[in-house]
Amino acid sequence: MQSVVITGVSSGIGWGTTKVLIEKGFRVFGSVRKKRDAARLSREFGEHFVPLIFDVTDEPAVKVAAKNVRKQLNGETLFGLVNNAGIAVPAPLIHQSTDDFRNQIEVNLVSVLVVTKAFVPLLGSDRSLHGKPGRIINISSVGGRIGAPFLGAYAASKHGLEGFSESLRRELMLYGIDVIIVGPGSIATPIWDKGAQTDLSSYADTDYLDAAQRMMKFMVNDGKSGYPPEKVGEVVLQALTMPRPRVRYAVVPGSAFNRILQQILPKRVVDNIIAKNLGFKK
Repeated sequence: MQSVVITGVSSGIGWGTTKVLIEKGFRVFGSVRKKRDAARLSREFGEHFVPLIFDVTDEPAVKVAAKNVRKQLNGETLFGLVNNAGIAVPAPLIHQSTDDFRNQIEVNLVSVLVVTKAFVPLLGSDRSLHGKPGRIINISSVGGRIGAPFLGAYAASKHGLEGFSESLRRELMLYGIDVIIVGPGSIATPIWDKGAQTDLSSYADTDYLDAAQRMMKFMVNDGKSGYPPEKVGEVVLQALTMPRPRVRYAVVPGSAFNRILQQILPKRVVDNIIAKNLGFKK
């Protein structure tokens, strides 16, 4: 049985990817931060799911988990590592606390290095293991290509992840370990129910309150109409198993034209469209 490690599986994309891979016969080592989530997912997914309890920013805990996975692989290589765990803390950049900005970079970018360093020996950089080299799938976002207002910290982390992944892919060619980016757009997950209840009172004394309310409404509506998380899981499965995978997969609802529109139009044109929709220009 092939084994894959996925971070952040308690809900959303991590949960959907775990579901798809287990249905296809994989064993999934899935990271969660809470024991109750580990117990819930073990009941839900059965014996082919093995919970790993750690916070992706806790390097010693990640290393302990990697040692645990190594023991269970029994000398075989790991088939894949899916770096999925991440957060989004929306705020206008000039009003966002430095600590919130730094934490988002830590969770979405630095932790990917932490997890990758811990598990890359199992993917094949440890040449004493048996089996083909594994693959790393880094879950980026549309935000890895486009910077949306109020998501500057998130966009910075995902833009960084895209560059990190490209450099890593070229470095790990030494071991035959491939690195592939999956960049989802709107995915229908419980996060949007929480988003609808986001407290915007911190913007009350700024010039951004009205625009923040408009943006939050758009994001919630767009998210609820997005793909189910299993759709991303299907693309991750493809990236893990295809003989010649692409270096990046976009998983974005809507027409092909809408998916690439912002990348085709001049940046100033897109700026003006966004400004008008947010009420910056009358």
